[in-house]
Amino acid sequence: MDFKKLEERIKNLHSEITPLYKLHTEKEKEILYNTVKLNEEVGELCNDILAVLKLQRRSKLDKFDKRNIYEEFADVIITTITLALAAGVDVQRALGDKLDKIEKRPSGEHKKT
Repeated sequence: MDFKKLEERIKNLHSEITPLYKLHTEKEKEILYNTVKLNEEVGELCNDILAVLKLQRRSKLDKFDKRNIYEEFADVIITTITLALAAGVDVQRALGDKLDKIEKRPSGEHKKT
C-alpha cells in the first residue's frame, strides 16, 4: 500500500471514530493546556531518568547534567498542582484521602496504587 492510500484510509477512519470535541470555555482550554503540559514535563523527567540509568543515546548522555533531574521533578509537581487547581481539585484533600486508602490496605499491598 502506498503512503497516500494509507493516509486516506486513516483520514476516513479518523472522521468516523473520533468524537467531536469542542472546548467551550476558557476553563476547559486551561485544563486541556495543563494536561498536555504535564505530559511534556513527565516526558522530560523520563528522559532524565533514562540518562541517570545510562539508557539514553550517547549524544544525550554527553549533554546530561544530573542536577537537572531535580528541576524536572519540580516541573512535574508544579504542573500537576497547576492542573489540579484548574480542574478544581483540592490537592491536599486528594493526597490525604489517597494516603489513607493506601495505609488501610493489608500489609504488603502498599506498592499497588
